[in-house]
Amino acid sequence: MTSISVVIPALDDADMLERCLADLSAQARPADEIIVVDNGSTDETVAVARAAGVRVLSEPLRGIWPAAATGYDAATGEIIARLDADSRPPVDWLARIETEFARDPEIAILTGPGDFYGGNWFVRILGQYLYMDGYFWSMTLWLGHSPVYGSNFAMRSETWHEVRGRVHRELRTIHDDLDLSLHLLPQQVVRLDRRFRVGISARPFDTWRGLGRRIGWAYLTLRLHWPEETPWSMRAAKRHWEAEQRELPGAIA
Repeated sequence: MTSISVVIPALDDADMLERCLADLSAQARPADEIIVVDNGSTDETVAVARAAGVRVLSEPLRGIWPAAATGYDAATGEIIARLDADSRPPVDWLARIETEFARDPEIAILTGPGDFYGGNWFVRILGQYLYMDGYFWSMTLWLGHSPVYGSNFAMRSETWHEVRGRVHRELRTIHDDLDLSLHLLPQQVVRLDRRFRVGISARPFDTWRGLGRRIGWAYLTLRLHWPEETPWSMRAAKRHWEAEQRELPGAIA
């Protein structure tokens, strides 16, 4: 059986983390390891994690990317799965991850969208259609493949070890998932499965400032990678890699 580590970066998320860990404990296919990376919490986040019996790490450098990367580095599983503290995975979340990676050995990353909970109906619609669907649509056009969604994805451990030195893991004001997506190698396949879903809190969209901050992070992430990771340069790299594969001995034309 393939081993799976679940990584959860957390900052002052005690109540939501408790629910997330309860959902993980109820999985049809249990996690082999759960790592909570505390990013400097002043509430009961660490106590909640320890009470649940999971592995707790500390990352003093503030930001989702520094905390998540610390967890990925420490993970011992063959598959590294990622949730946020406010994620609510369904009971078959880990089982689906195991099945999909076993079914297709070419998958480097499996990702899926989230379904917003909390807030009022307008906030949930705003998050779902403007932010969530807009992210997948626009970044698929930019990248030439689906982007990774940070609150709901899993990757092979070798995928992380191949890209960990390329990403901007020390920066806090960029999207960690988009930064990861931009640094994937041409041969690393991202599969978007819209049936692979988790619940996610609508709290970031309670204010226009919260929405604007996340859109601003996306802009900063793309600007940081210009012009090296423009859409045309990434597609050219993909074509070059595919051409090299066709020239290998035994390759099918």
